[in-house]
Amino acid sequence: MIAPLSAVILALILLLGASVWVGFALMATGAISLSLFTDVPVGKLLAFDLWASLNSPELVALPMFILMGEILFHTRLSENLFNGLAPLMRRVPGRLFHVNVAACTLFAAVSGSSAATTATVGRMTLAELEKRGYDRDLAMGSLCGAGTLGFLIPPSIILILYGVLAEVSILSLFIAGLIPGLLLAFLYMVYIAIRAGRAGEGEDQPGPGFFRAIGQLGPVLLLIALVLGSMYAGIASPSEAAIIGVFGALLVAAFQKSLSGATLKKAFFSAVRTNSMIGLIIAGALFLSKAIAFLGLPSAIAAGIAGLGLNPLALIFLLLIFYIALGTVLDGLSTIVMTLPIVLPLVTAAGFDPIWFGIFLVIAVEMAQITPPVGFNLFVVQGLTGESISRIARASLPFFLIMAAFAVLIAVFPGIVMFLPDIL
Repeated sequence: MIAPLSAVILALILLLGASVWVGFALMATGAISLSLFTDVPVGKLLAFDLWASLNSPELVALPMFILMGEILFHTRLSENLFNGLAPLMRRVPGRLFHVNVAACTLFAAVSGSSAATTATVGRMTLAELEKRGYDRDLAMGSLCGAGTLGFLIPPSIILILYGVLAEVSILSLFIAGLIPGLLLAFLYMVYIAIRAGRAGEGEDQPGPGFFRAIGQLGPVLLLIALVLGSMYAGIASPSEAAIIGVFGALLVAAFQKSLSGATLKKAFFSAVRTNSMIGLIIAGALFLSKAIAFLGLPSAIAAGIAGLGLNPLALIFLLLIFYIALGTVLDGLSTIVMTLPIVLPLVTAAGFDPIWFGIFLVIAVEMAQITPPVGFNLFVVQGLTGESISRIARASLPFFLIMAAFAVLIAVFPGIVMFLPDIL
């Protein structure tokens, strides 16, 4: 099995190093490996696999949630989030620093994208916090860290992708991600409350009253209730809830008087680009997974690691280090699709629930979002502030460490993740 594994790794490195698109690189790696080591008719298998993988009913939710996020991204949602949250945070230690975390948490529940969450919230909060004299590093770091919640808090695009690749219930993944997402947001706020006393909280300025603030948050809260409530109550499947979300996003945009032909055009074109990219990656990932299965690599690697005699927790800690290292050179989406076919059988053989591992993996991917040199959230914040990647990465380091500690915590206490899926 050394030769097939070496061929897969070498082909993938060479293709990615040559700047071949990730989806095509994955397909080509699978085709090369099958051609070298099997008699499988690669052309027929690829054609059938592309059609079957992209025709999965579970994937219907993906473009709808992306479109919902894009519609909200091009409206005044971020402005209303800041104006609605600011009065509620003024009495909390750390004051308006917490708006980054709270706004990202709320937007994550209607977006599903980490980069979109970071960009949408950051466009409003960073300038406002700087104007009021809040510490720049803590503002940037908290935005980078909280922006990653777009991957964890449902509805999450990356959880949908994991559910399709791992063949597990997307709704169960959404349910499992709720408590960890909220706990991680709470840990961020605890750290900010402790740190803000040293960093300086900035000036407090009068803003809208409590009830007016709640009124500005109302449309967002209603949309979250419609999308998540319809799924958790068993009224709608994830795909149906996504359609409800798109309709709700259009209503929110109309309510905010920001729904226009130009807005819809931008949202639809951006959604098409994002869906095309993700669809190509999914097709390539599923084909490479099938090729690796034909070569027998997952079982061989699983047997090799089993021979090391690692206990389950040692395996998880090893995988955490592996994903942190991988996150320095690859984005989170690519990391999942390239490693899942090999890693998931190891984890399930060690006795871990695939639902639990999905949440663990997403947290590891969140860490990659703020890991230089390819952390997407770092680039988003750089575009908003003009600061160097190194300064933004240093500002994000405490939040990276919080995520690492939280990943260890759920490994030791998996019930944190599995509590809701087990009782619902």
